[in-house]
Amino acid sequence: MTGSEIAGALAAGLRQAKRGDLDTSLALGDTTPRPLTRSPGKDLIPAAVLVPLVQRDDGLTILLTQRTAHLANHAGQVSFPGGRVEAGDADPVAAALRETEEEIGLHPGAVNVLGRLDDFVTSTGFMVVPVVGLIQPPLTLVPDPFEVAEIFEVPLAFVLDPSNHQRHSRITQAGETRYYYAMPYNDHYIWGATASMLVNLYEVLADRCGS
Repeated sequence: MTGSEIAGALAAGLRQAKRGDLDTSLALGDTTPRPLTRSPGKDLIPAAVLVPLVQRDDGLTILLTQRTAHLANHAGQVSFPGGRVEAGDADPVAAALRETEEEIGLHPGAVNVLGRLDDFVTSTGFMVVPVVGLIQPPLTLVPDPFEVAEIFEVPLAFVLDPSNHQRHSRITQAGETRYYYAMPYNDHYIWGATASMLVNLYEVLADRCGS
């Protein structure tokens, strides 16, 4: 699959107007009466992440980070590089590229932006814009030790195999059962919003590129 094919698939339009942790839970079997994704408002914090596709000789991979254990939000979880949209950012794309450089040392000029996935609302109150970008090796990455414990890559082919999209559940502090996607890969447990965004990427590419 080429970068132009992926860009074309992303340009075809967003597949869902609403996507988020609660939507995923409902789609996977949650029967608790509640609204779907919260409407955008002042309580939602704008954020952006980069979904970095790396052009390796044996196929595309997706670059992910393992967050450090002491962070206030999503500590120890697997995530895309990214963070809050700041006042000085021109748009979510600029925010995703800036945050990526800060977190893993990848220069914005090294990223060929292909498009974006659906906006995603997390249960922690962030409205996240996932920006998809293509990167050509060699890569010289310098992780921020405060935020990033590890950088690793997952083959795109793994994500495009629906048999790897697992349905898991957990009990919340309120005693409710919430469902979420998980994609365990080697010793990494990819789950929650990150896994849902990867499912979104799968849906777009499988639908438009015949993968």
